[in-house]
Amino acid sequence: MFETGWTDGLPVVPPTGDRVKQFVDYTGRDPGELIAELPPLGGKATVERIAVNAVMAGCVPEYMPVVITAIQAMMDDRFNLRGVMCSTGIHTPLVIVSGPIVKELNINGGYNCFGQGWRANATIGRAVKLALVNLGGAIPGETNKATFGHPGAYTYCVAEDQDINPWEPLHTDTGLDASDSAVTVFPAEAPHNVMYHANNPRDFLTVLADTMCTLGNVQMYVMGDTFVVIGPEHARFLHDGGWRKQDIRQFLFEHARKPVRELKHGGPPQGDANRGHFWPRFVDANDDEQMVPVVRAADRIHIMVAGGSGGPHSVYLPGWGSRRVTKKIERT
Repeated sequence: MFETGWTDGLPVVPPTGDRVKQFVDYTGRDPGELIAELPPLGGKATVERIAVNAVMAGCVPEYMPVVITAIQAMMDDRFNLRGVMCSTGIHTPLVIVSGPIVKELNINGGYNCFGQGWRANATIGRAVKLALVNLGGAIPGETNKATFGHPGAYTYCVAEDQDINPWEPLHTDTGLDASDSAVTVFPAEAPHNVMYHANNPRDFLTVLADTMCTLGNVQMYVMGDTFVVIGPEHARFLHDGGWRKQDIRQFLFEHARKPVRELKHGGPPQGDANRGHFWPRFVDANDDEQMVPVVRAADRIHIMVAGGSGGPHSVYLPGWGSRRVTKKIERT
């Protein structure tokens, strides 16, 4: 299978007919049902073909609704899957699972949640990535032109841990009920650690804002959505201090900024000379003192809670230029 280009370089589980049928049967769907035509080559991702990749990835049948929902969500035009998979950038699709299904499937949102050790995280994320290559044709060095890529291209799946989350679940930001289970997809770089040892909410958010607007961060030039994963220690003192998620978003939007004169070190503006690369219209690229925000609006900053307790860490996930998409998991 490696020689034919069907793997990610690691061993896979042989997708025998019996195994694939078991996965298809679990979904209650017709094996030939078309879920998506995956870019860049428009490969037909049927239920059966998705099941083949899920088997190869090491999934169990119960993971199929999550894998299918992730693929459906990535096909939303706001996500721009073709651009994500063909860009030279370092980002790759991240799958975030929230709601009751997290506990049902034992998806990790606690200690080492972006690392190894959990079958669900490892294989759900890997199934999605195998489908993008085997069905969509996002082949490294051919259609996938990532200059470097990052290890999340093997698998990139994490859960929101509602047990440690003092606020409403991530998926409720899009109008879903807290009792729903959902998948959020987002083109993300590797996690950027944010360390803060004290317990002053405003000081912590100032440190986080500074991390978000570094000169080399693609966010400062393409203005897509961005994610903040707040660790439990930081979430606790923020919540105890009366900070709501909308307050955090607004603070970061107002403070995660750089002046035009500094951003010019990143190269001359492209496109409309008065807008910078993809800057909002209120930014005057000819005004060196104009402060450029990391996103177009506060609601482009998304917040979730995950990670292990006891450490003074949170995580920043720069995006690429497209939007986060959340979709409810439907199970038959």
